[in-house]
Formats: sequence, C-alpha cells, structure tokens
Amino acid sequence: MKRTQTELNPADFPLEMRPFLKGAAIYDSSCSPEARVWYIDRDGGLFLKKNAARTLKNEAVMTGYFHSLGLSAEVLSFAEDGQHDYLLTRRIPGEDCTHEMYRREPERLCDVLAGQLRKLHEIRAEECPVRDRLESYKAGVLRGHAKGGYEPDLFRELWQFDSEEAAWAAAERGLPALRAEVLIHGDYCLPNVMLDNWRFSGFIDVGAGGIADRHIDVLWGVWTMMFNLHTTQYTDRFIDAYGRDRIDRELLRCVAAMEMIAES
Repeated sequence: MKRTQTELNPADFPLEMRPFLKGAAIYDSSCSPEARVWYIDRDGGLFLKKNAARTLKNEAVMTGYFHSLGLSAEVLSFAEDGQHDYLLTRRIPGEDCTHEMYRREPERLCDVLAGQLRKLHEIRAEECPVRDRLESYKAGVLRGHAKGGYEPDLFRELWQFDSEEAAWAAAERGLPALRAEVLIHGDYCLPNVMLDNWRFSGFIDVGAGGIADRHIDVLWGVWTMMFNLHTTQYTDRFIDAYGRDRIDRELLRCVAAMEMIAES
C-alpha cells in the first residue's frame, strides 16, 4: 500500500475528525480518484476515507459489524457534511495480499485467499445489519441491463460470451438461482484482504457486504487471482481450496455475465 507524506488542514474536516489530525504525520494512501484515503500516523495507525455523499454509510455499518466478528477494523467515527462522507478506522496489522511477499508464493496465496473466503461464508450471521444485499445486487443488474451496460472484456480470460444478448441470457437465467445464504464481502479481491506474515488479520472495503449468494464472492476471488497475478492457472486451485462441492460452475458463469451488465 503506497503512502506519500502530505499535509491536511484539520479545519477542512468534520469536527469529530479534527482531534485525530492535529499534530500527526499524514500520508496519502489513495488508490482511486473517487475515494481519498489518508494514513494518520498516531495511536497505532488510523485510516481516514473521504468520498462523495451517501457512499460510505454502508461501509461504516458493515465495517462495524465485521469488527464485531473480529474480521475488520474498529470504526472510530463516521460523519457527513452534505457533500462528502468521512470514515475513520483503526489500522489493521500487516499488508494487503498484493504485497510482494505474498505474490511471490502464488499457490500458498491462492489457498489462503480461498480458505479465508470459505470461513467467512460459514459464519452464522443472524445479526448482520444488511439483510437485503441480494435484492440490491439483483436490482443493480436489472438497472445495468435497462441502460445497456455491458463490459465484454471484464472476464474475457475466464468466461466469454458471443454477444451482449448472450451475456444477458446467461444473467437472466442465473438471477432466480441466486440465494441469500451467506455473509459476503462483496468486493473480494487481493487488495481487500489483510495478512500479517501470512496470518489473516482482517478485511477492508466491506461496503458491498451483507447477506447474499456465495458465488458473488467466489467469482471475484477467481478474478483477482487472474487479474493480480496475470494468469488463469489458479482458477481450479482456488475453487478446490474453497470447496468445489459448494460451487455451481454454471451459476458462476452466470454471475460473471451479471457483473458484465450490472450498473457500476
């Protein structure tokens, strides 16, 4: 995770965030132009995330829930100012799975990533605050289709469709088969899983989490091994390490089609 030292004016942030910013060394750790992320070097390390209004509330709620399960960071504060959302959390020990020490042992990394996902999906999540994640997921697919959304190259190395119509046919066929059966991460990829010397230490960016279908997470787990390691050779290994008995390969292909079409 890159960190570039920078300066921030505490007065530019909500009142509840300012005490954490004053007198601390601050580093820009942003990975995208949409969301700004800063590392605050105090109290063992804190992360402050800023994004557009109404974009981080679910993340704050789900991060708090994952933390209650021992699976994510402690939420210190969440604030809104009408234009932006702000989320302040404690640092999770270790590095994310894109770190070189993990990528240079790809087989071990694949097994750890798949095994941790299976553990997540086996959690009894009766208290999960987001019970309707599957409904919102399906709605996003339908909105994307209505708008003509289609990203044919998204999973080209893994699943191919001859046309937008073929992709929609697969998505439409798979939608009724999805089940609200497990607690999902919602964006399961190498940058969002933290390890401390190969020991799992937590998930980050869980704003798309909730109760939904396991195949959504499995799809992105397979994809991240391909995307981040630049090869498809770990696809079957990931599925075997997760548990082939729990995965419907055809439904996985249908979910890939849904993701190609879904509203981004």
